[in-house]
Amino acid sequence: MPELPEVEITRRGIEPHIVNKKISSAVIRTNKLRWPFPPALSSKLSGHKILSVARRAKYLLLTTDNGTLIIHLGMSGSLRIVNTSTPAQAHDHFDLIFGKKLMRLHDPRKFGAVLWVKGDPAKHSLLASLGPEPLNNPQFNADYLYACARNRRISIKEFIMNAKVVVGIGNIYASEALFAAGIHPARSASRISLQRYEVLVSAIQSVLSQALQHGGTTLRDFTREDGRPGYFRHELKVYGRTGQPCIHCRRPLRAIKIGQRTSTYCSHCQR
Repeated sequence: MPELPEVEITRRGIEPHIVNKKISSAVIRTNKLRWPFPPALSSKLSGHKILSVARRAKYLLLTTDNGTLIIHLGMSGSLRIVNTSTPAQAHDHFDLIFGKKLMRLHDPRKFGAVLWVKGDPAKHSLLASLGPEPLNNPQFNADYLYACARNRRISIKEFIMNAKVVVGIGNIYASEALFAAGIHPARSASRISLQRYEVLVSAIQSVLSQALQHGGTTLRDFTREDGRPGYFRHELKVYGRTGQPCIHCRRPLRAIKIGQRTSTYCSHCQR
């Protein structure tokens, strides 16, 4: 699933191609993705300009003077900027057309979403209860995480993957951040000291920032707006490396199931 770095990279990629551009029309090629498409979506969009392209958690917000288009990439989605002459392929479900260019949603598993909201998108039910952003946000700090974790019996990995606690941290980056912080992924969130949360906050921000610099992580489906993959997969220290030697102690990395997800970790370096 595209996580925060991949969605932010997508935002940055499509922004210069569509901001201040007038929408000619919208094309829908499926009955629904995760949810049905909004009724009469093309008429809501046609003739209006995209005023801004923002991101909240893993949602993209394309704001017009008539409302906001909310897009989620689901498990396998990507947005691409192509010429209008480019034929649609299998799994190309939605086009937003701007003259000779268009923005195309490609989603093989159809777990993504295209939604429409009038008024403040932050009040939408999918966004209203989200936690703080982890990057460039003074509200996301060790004191905040430490306070949220009191009396919580879940593992630290499940805790930081909870979008109501902090947004955008999926399985890949949770595994990498916990390794960088030296924290065992199954350790109880309530049994971690404030000092260790300071290390973890720094690790989360560092891992996400590095992923952004490398264009995100492509494991299977993710591509950027021009079709290029992300290259952070070459920098992964634990995710997908079960049985391989730890980069620090050279002991084989182990894997356990936490919240139905495989978690690879080093039993020596992570406590």
